Amino acid sequence: MIHDNEHFEEEDFLEENSHDEEDVMGSDEDLLAAEKDRYVRLYAEFENYRKRSTRERNDVLLYGNENLLRDLMPVVDDFERAMPMILESEDQKTMKGVELIHQKLMDILKHKGLNAIDVKAGDEFDVELHEAVTQIPAPDPSLSGKIVDVIETGYKLHDKVIRFAKVVVGK
Repeated sequence: MIHDNEHFEEEDFLEENSHDEEDVMGSDEDLLAAEKDRYVRLYAEFENYRKRSTRERNDVLLYGNENLLRDLMPVVDDFERAMPMILESEDQKTMKGVELIHQKLMDILKHKGLNAIDVKAGDEFDVELHEAVTQIPAPDPSLSGKIVDVIETGYKLHDKVIRFAKVVVGK
């Protein structure tokens, strides 16, 4: 009889321990899943950081000269305003020299990624590229809502507008 009693105690002990082992196994699996989730999130966060850093580095390379180019725009504007007067000059050597300097400056700016926004009278007004300085009655009904005159040239640095073209719009 004592033997049977020991047998029951042994079964009770094994049952209790088997539940404990299942709890431990379950908590180990939960712990593993939690750690795997944490690892995946950390990896995704690192990938986002890496992509953001690469994008920022590329932006610095593309747009690093933006402030310098903005500072040079008034000089380019002065050249643009002076060119018609210089072309009327009697002195051909001076005219050729100034034209050459202007062309070199424009080539360097173009090489650095600066491009003038092509705008002319009759073009559609685009808020992404143009800044309306004023509205005037359209000289022709077909110019209503369109550009009548260009006051100042706009510029893009690669694909980013760094100065909007200042225009007069017909109403």
